[in-house]
Amino acid sequence: MSAPTKRNPLRDPRDKRLPRIAGPSGLVIFGVTGDLSRKKLMPAIYDLANRGLLPPGFALVGFARRDWADQDFMQVVHDAVKEHARTPFRQGVWDQLAEGIRFVQGTFDDDVAFDTLAATLADLDRDRGTGGNHAFYLSVPPSAFTTVVNQLKRAGLATPPSDSPGQWRRVVIEKPFGHDLASAKQLNKTVNEVFPEESVFRIDHYLGKETVQNILALRFANQLYEPIWNANYVDHVQITMAEDIGLGGRAGYYDGIGAARDVIQNHLLQLLALTAMEEPVSFRPSDLRAEKVKVLSATRPVGPFDETTARGQYAGGWQGGQKVLGLLEEGGFAKDSTTETYAAITCEINTRRWAGVPFYLRTGKRLGRRVTEVAVVFKRAPHLPFDDTATEELGQNALVVRVQPDEGVTIRFGSKVPGNTMEVRDVTMDFGYGHAFTESSPEAYERLLLDVLLGEPSLFPKNDEVELSWEILDPVLKHWGANGAPEKYKAGTWGPASADEMLARTGRHWRRP
Repeated sequence: MSAPTKRNPLRDPRDKRLPRIAGPSGLVIFGVTGDLSRKKLMPAIYDLANRGLLPPGFALVGFARRDWADQDFMQVVHDAVKEHARTPFRQGVWDQLAEGIRFVQGTFDDDVAFDTLAATLADLDRDRGTGGNHAFYLSVPPSAFTTVVNQLKRAGLATPPSDSPGQWRRVVIEKPFGHDLASAKQLNKTVNEVFPEESVFRIDHYLGKETVQNILALRFANQLYEPIWNANYVDHVQITMAEDIGLGGRAGYYDGIGAARDVIQNHLLQLLALTAMEEPVSFRPSDLRAEKVKVLSATRPVGPFDETTARGQYAGGWQGGQKVLGLLEEGGFAKDSTTETYAAITCEINTRRWAGVPFYLRTGKRLGRRVTEVAVVFKRAPHLPFDDTATEELGQNALVVRVQPDEGVTIRFGSKVPGNTMEVRDVTMDFGYGHAFTESSPEAYERLLLDVLLGEPSLFPKNDEVELSWEILDPVLKHWGANGAPEKYKAGTWGPASADEMLARTGRHWRRP
């Protein structure tokens, strides 16, 4: 007879504030010597442990070619945590985490190394109580995905033993998810031959940001916005991801990829889906993903692409008071490289809600400042009972969700200027996460890594979302590939002249964030 389950008398079952804590588990990181691992993954793991969200016996295993012992890897993790962790360093938390840190040396095609990895995980199951539950994080180039997942299968690590139904194995894949639609389909097929779709987590760190998730709260928890969130009131939507840094040292990854594949195919089209989706039946993963798929299925790039898209490549210029090089002057890029560092496209969503509303997506390197935002710009009032001089400084109402760096929401509307005359001018009303809440927002990788360990897939794109995104972008990429080199723009500006022209043709202009 089983013992009765004890209930905490002080816990109200309606209280949602208590977080979910990961059960017995471990994480294996391939490509553990890279910047992503050092600056994001290792600090996020420590921060989760510091917040009490990891099990006491959690294990972290690094896999790389370096000739390191466990102690060497432990020191690398320690230094990364001290430099980049969001939460304060506590020796007791570190000591507990360090007990489960291991390192396996080898290359991706080394059978012996993967056999050693299997033995290491078996030891951790026994010594740390990880219970056979392991997630494999592929922080490696996409060309290595196939090799790694097949090695995991060969070593018996991809699926738990048939006599252990409670165990799980999961794989985390970093973008880019393919190079075009054909390669994305092949990649999905290869991965799913080893890991079932429910065990595959395609990580898009933007979906882990609090402000991105706040788009859903803003829309569906408030009656204020939903009645006007449609083509009757919205003039257009601008989704921007701008960076003020260049690509020095990243040629090996970026050359041949470009801004559209790197950002629009995943980050910006996911933001579009969250902004435009219908209200889901619930926030269960299947219901949320179903609505995103509906939006992406109805989304098409608008042509002719010579007029509705723009691409550019930054040249030398001044930024932050410093003279900076152009892309073709940076190491690793061919002098005739046609890789774009700026991309802008126009999309339409063929649904009743959004018919006739253009969605403008843009991203770029070496732009005026670092910012990511979603701006919903509303139509002008049909009749203004003011003379022209009273409203000459009045623009269009807008609701702007700031994803980074100043997370929050801004509403722009017209207000009377104090004085004797009826003069109307744009003003803004701001909500900032840092001012409204005493608790700082967790890093995106904290949320996403915890979701992987919990088996919570809501914020991870599925096969069909990835393939639909490539279907939207592929026609634009093919057009660009057949039409010469991207237009040059000076570093520190907001992109090529063709980007301003593509909006000017419709009487619109880009927001200046």
